[in-house]
Formats: sequence, structure tokens, C-alpha cells
Amino acid sequence: MFFVSGSPSMADLTTPQVAVGHKEVGVGSFSAVTSFAHYGLVVLTVLPLILNLNENFNIVATATLAIIAGSFRSLKAGEGGAQETMTQKDAMRFPLLGSCVLFGLFVIFKLLPKDLVNLCLSAYFSLLGVLALSATLLPFSLVLFSAKRQEHSISMGNFRVPYLMTESVHVSLSAPEILCGAVSVGFCLWYLTKKHWIANNVLGLAFSIQGIEFLSVGSIFIGCILLAGLFVYDIFWVFCTPVMVSVAKNFDAPIKLLFPRVASILGDSAASAAARPFSMLGLGDIVVPGIFVAILLRFDCQHQGGRSKGFFYAAIVGYVIGLVTTISVMHLFQAAQPALLYIVPSVFLSVLFQALVSGKSRALLDYDESTSPDGHAADEPENQKSDKPSADVVADSNTTNEKPKKNE
Repeated sequence: MFFVSGSPSMADLTTPQVAVGHKEVGVGSFSAVTSFAHYGLVVLTVLPLILNLNENFNIVATATLAIIAGSFRSLKAGEGGAQETMTQKDAMRFPLLGSCVLFGLFVIFKLLPKDLVNLCLSAYFSLLGVLALSATLLPFSLVLFSAKRQEHSISMGNFRVPYLMTESVHVSLSAPEILCGAVSVGFCLWYLTKKHWIANNVLGLAFSIQGIEFLSVGSIFIGCILLAGLFVYDIFWVFCTPVMVSVAKNFDAPIKLLFPRVASILGDSAASAAARPFSMLGLGDIVVPGIFVAILLRFDCQHQGGRSKGFFYAAIVGYVIGLVTTISVMHLFQAAQPALLYIVPSVFLSVLFQALVSGKSRALLDYDESTSPDGHAADEPENQKSDKPSADVVADSNTTNEKPKKNE
């Protein structure tokens, strides 16, 4: 998906999805871990303005906290049925769709002026950023309003996008939503006019958290298929073609996080840091492993009542090890690396080890969020039936192998 480097990195090029009209959940209902993750992200975002914070530490800490925040927020989103669930066919098509979009952007940058393309992309991602940032901030804004104010909605009239929508949609917003929307619009205007790296990172983190929160892979089996497919995708487009690096160098939008570089303990000189002022991490290296980590957290909570989060913690440890390995190899060879090459095996091995130690391999492979509480598939129209294999097929398998949507 993306690689970490002092040179440019590529982001997940599928269309991001954000939450709109979600259920309002106040910050008071957040767990201590969730709140810590959010506040930690704020500190890590602004700290480089004050201190010479090592960029490698910042990359690992920021990515890990973003996954933790999105995963815990997904618990509430799952309870409310607000998540979009991926099918097995979706997971198998995802790398192909990403490849088509990536190559399409490569061709567009070759044929059209770079500034014109980036102007359109920046405007598009800024509009999405308003929605993503509003949804991310909303739980924290509720403490400013009484319960009555939170429930009262203000009608904004009917809305329809010409040529894209056949019918008008009535829009009504609560006071907290209006406040968050106004703040988000101002913030996105700042990004459009200044392109400051902090503005870029705030929007990128909002996309990441919303993606992890509102996109579910549906089952552990489908999550393995998705990660395995993107593992191959990442290796091919980084090592076998110049396409990803070329698009990354030209793509100017909040699809990657930027970390100011300082002289590194891994051997970078001050001159090298000045020549390449930012290290980068693509959002796909956060969101793709993040949605897999999030379903493991939901599995822990459902099967162990939240008393133990062994699979979640195992996956987090695996993610950190994979990301640290990526950075180390990048510095060793002084070349961009596909992060999923190291993250995917590391996460899989960590989860596999936890499954063997806990004796829950069967329960893990049987876990499917599309089934009803009694364990049988929920009734659905014939033409909308999922392509997921049955629990028996999943259980017999030895496999251990991105549209982000809607809030806690």
C-alpha cells in the first residue's frame, strides 16, 4: 500500500468514506484507552513544533495510536449497525481496484499539468476532509451542549447534487454538528491555502480513524484475504514498477502523514535531513492493518466480555514490530520499502501465536459479524447474499493470512 521513507510515499488510492448523519456518542462514553489515544495523537502532532522529535519514533507512535483510537471507536459503531461490511468478493477485488486507480493516476499525471490535477485532488479531499474531521470531532464537542441542545435539529433544507443524485435529500443538523462543521470548513480552507504539514496530518488522521471505525471486513477469514491481496499489491507496485513512487512524488493531497526529519539515530546526517525535510507514511499502512486489528478487538470483547484483549494486543505488537522493521530496512538499504511487506506477516504471526497459546483458533476463524446472535446467518434477500464461506469451511481452512465509512 504505502511505504515509509524520507522520499515520498503512496497512499491508498481508493475513495475514502466518512461518516455522515452518524449516531452521536459523547466523549464521556469513550474508554480511558480511547481518550488517551486521541489526546496522544494531538500531542504527537504539535510536539515537532516545539521539540526535535525523532521522526521514526513519531511515525510508529502516531500510526499505532491512530489504530487504537479507530479500533475502540469501532466498538460503538458496530453496536449501532453503522459499519459497512466487506464481502469476500470485495476483499478479492480490492487490490485490483486499487491497481486500476493507481495506474490511472499515473497516466493522468503524465498527460495533464501536475498543478491542475493537484488542484482538483486537493479540492476533492478537502470536501471529504470536512465530513471526516466533523465526524471525528463530534464526540468531543458534545460536552459543550446540554442534552436538549444535542437532540434538537435544525433543518438545512433539501440537497441534491446534479447528475449524481436523482432525488433530493433532506438535511438537518444538530448544534454540535454545525459547530464541528464550521470548525472543519475553516480548517480545510487553511489546508487548501497553506498546505501546512500539520493541516495535512490532521486530515489524514481523521480519514484513518473514520476508515477504521466504520469499515468492517466482516470476518477474520475475509480480513486475511484482504491483507494477503494487498501484501502482493504493495510488493508489486513498489519493487516491480516505478508507478507508485512516481504518483507519490506528484500527488499533493492528505493521503499520507508527514513527519519533520531531524538527524536520526539510524545514521542520517543533518544535511540529509535538510535535503529531505519530511519522512512519510501512507494512510493505507494505517487503515488496512487497522480494520483487521479492529475486528480482533471486537472478537475479544464478544468472546471474553472485554476482560481480556489478547488478540487485539497481539496484533498491535505485531503491527509495531512490522513498522519498526520497515523503517530499519529502509535506512539499511536507503530505499523506499512497501510497509505491508513487513506489517502483514508480523501481524499474522502475532495473531497466530496468540491463537495457539489461547486455544481459540477455531473460534477465531468461525467469527463472522454478519451472523445473528444465535450463530446462524441473518436472513437477507437472495440477490444480496454474502459471498463469505460458511463457518465450517472457514474452520477447516489453514489460512492464517480500504472504502472507509462512518463514530463511537
